[in-house]
Amino acid sequence: MSAPRIRPAVPADIDALETIENAVFPTDRISRRSFRTLIDRPTAETLVIETGGQVCGYAMILFRAGAALARLYSLAVAPDQAGKGYGKALLAAAEAAAMEHARILLRLEVREDNQAAIALYKAAGYRYIGRHDDYYEDASAALRFEKLLRGSQTPEVDTPFYEQTADFTCGSACLLMALARFKSPAFLDPVWEIRLWREATTVFMLSGPGGCEPFGLATVARAHGLEPEVWCSTEDMLFLETVRDPEKRRVMELAQTDFRSRVAEDRIPVHIEAFTLDWLRDRLDSGDVALILVSGYLMMGKKVPHWVLAHGDDGRHIFVHDPWVEDEVGETAADAANIPVPYAVFDRIARFGRSGLRAAVLIKGNLPDV
Repeated sequence: MSAPRIRPAVPADIDALETIENAVFPTDRISRRSFRTLIDRPTAETLVIETGGQVCGYAMILFRAGAALARLYSLAVAPDQAGKGYGKALLAAAEAAAMEHARILLRLEVREDNQAAIALYKAAGYRYIGRHDDYYEDASAALRFEKLLRGSQTPEVDTPFYEQTADFTCGSACLLMALARFKSPAFLDPVWEIRLWREATTVFMLSGPGGCEPFGLATVARAHGLEPEVWCSTEDMLFLETVRDPEKRRVMELAQTDFRSRVAEDRIPVHIEAFTLDWLRDRLDSGDVALILVSGYLMMGKKVPHWVLAHGDDGRHIFVHDPWVEDEVGETAADAANIPVPYAVFDRIARFGRSGLRAAVLIKGNLPDV
């Protein structure tokens, strides 16, 4: 029998992959169609281990665009090949693949009752980071683990993650996370998500639900007991570059005029200038968080304004919670929470539109006594 070797999967491996999948997993199986799609996807890598021309197992890794983060989507070894160290070899190969793609973190989810897999991950240096109830098709829970592949440590995460439940609520979802950190976890609820969106949105049901802008978010943050500060690179009204409908434009301008008046009344600090990376790093080091406007193109593949919450810094990356989770491509909260974004990438995506709009709402961590 020849020595085992690990190589990238090809479409000709799909029969073997499907056989292993059906033998190892009673539920939540990857379909033939998904195997084919993932083998060809540029943001995924599938590795197989084979011996004597027989595929004995595989590891599949997903890469989130714009992030120094990878996720071990699945790892399986044929039952008749168990005990030969193939799982350990595939895990090491997955880590090497992640590092080749400039990822510093590898995360994974595993069934709570899969003791063999949990032991494998712990032995390889993975640390437990959370639990997800009712995760699998049979309602079993998943445990979440991660391993730092480069560097000394990741920032402590004091800010809970919240996944937006509607396409247009990224701003209010980020505000919920700030409220959960500085006020109460009770804010992490879809009712609050929609309520804060209603209070902060810049467009109201013209061609569809609208998004949030920095002055509206700051106004709502102050109304709920937070200490916000607005940074915006222009005095102009926002998000009007592509608005052709006069009525929609009129309503957007009125809403933004109102938000700016309320910000002035509440004496919320406003800086009409672009924030800098050094400023953001300093504020994060002081315990603040910041709602950052980014272009959704790099992170989501959509040319839309999008809000993320910056909450940490490790000297090379800004760590963000992105409330948008791409369920259609197999993402989970493990892909969207506490994402390390390299400084150069962050600086590039923290702009929107032809004008390069740069906007942030700082939420100060040292709140005054009420």
